[in-house]
Amino acid sequence: MAGRPPSGEAPPFGKALAALRKERGLTQEGMAELLGVSRKTVDYYERRAQNPSAEVIERVADKLGVGVAVLLGREEIPKRTPKAHPGPVSALELRIEKLRKLPRAQQEVVVKMLDGLLG
Repeated sequence: MAGRPPSGEAPPFGKALAALRKERGLTQEGMAELLGVSRKTVDYYERRAQNPSAEVIERVADKLGVGVAVLLGREEIPKRTPKAHPGPVSALELRIEKLRKLPRAQQEVVVKMLDGLLG
């Protein structure tokens, strides 16, 4: 799904977010899942967010493994070597992120089930 083109130029944060997302092989849906937000929110960040909060910028930087300065357009997007990043975020990594958001008791149940399956 291509979506409609932006009506104006995207802000620096949005440009950097979109470029990093694409470089890592993520769709807006995949990025949304990684951040725990909706696809519409990712679209907003990429196309219109003129002044995202420090919390949002830090969270995105952490999830994408870059410095905040990269997302603010003050540093170039680092080129990743094939060894450093073999491809898009895996389905397993996305599930682990969901697991991290569960309450501790539910995490323990999931870990016990995995331990039982993996031996």
